[in-house]
Amino acid sequence: MERRGRGGNPPVNQTLQVPAMTPRKERRPSMFEKEAYTQILRERLKESFHDVQYVEPPFDESVTDIGKEWKNALAKLRFANSYRMEPLKKFQAYSVQTKVQQILKEILKDVKYDDKVFSHLSLELADRILLAVKEFGYYRYKFIIKVLFIQKTGQAINIASRWIWDVTWDSWAAAQHETETYVALALVFALYCE
Repeated sequence: MERRGRGGNPPVNQTLQVPAMTPRKERRPSMFEKEAYTQILRERLKESFHDVQYVEPPFDESVTDIGKEWKNALAKLRFANSYRMEPLKKFQAYSVQTKVQQILKEILKDVKYDDKVFSHLSLELADRILLAVKEFGYYRYKFIIKVLFIQKTGQAINIASRWIWDVTWDSWAAAQHETETYVALALVFALYCE
């Protein structure tokens, strides 16, 4: 038997054991690499089922390099809940009412009452009003637009709507346009979705 001292050679009959090589995990792409950003968003948000209406891109003008893939990724993404319990901007009924009043005057200034025309005109007005209200930037609000045309034949009319809503964030606005033959009434209901 050999004696082994300091700095001596190991015995010949013993072999060195090398630890077994484990396969390396593939490196996750960085969020700051332009090519990988959309891929990361897709992977992280596949299983999410909550909606967020908009996403600010992480890059300034460099997003144009990504092109169509970036736009397609944004169109299909669904984001997790932000747990925001109040809106960034509360619905302001007065400003919406003045805008809706302006739209009604603009479109209905020379229109005479005709029930066949008004069935299509009410849909067109509702779409125009919805687009105008969305321009105000009330994020996470859902809007319900009701446009009514009432022919003047000497009758009295009462219009009522009932909703279950949160009094602090939900609201409504009404605007009307009156001529000698009809009254046009537009109702905008804004409901905050948490």
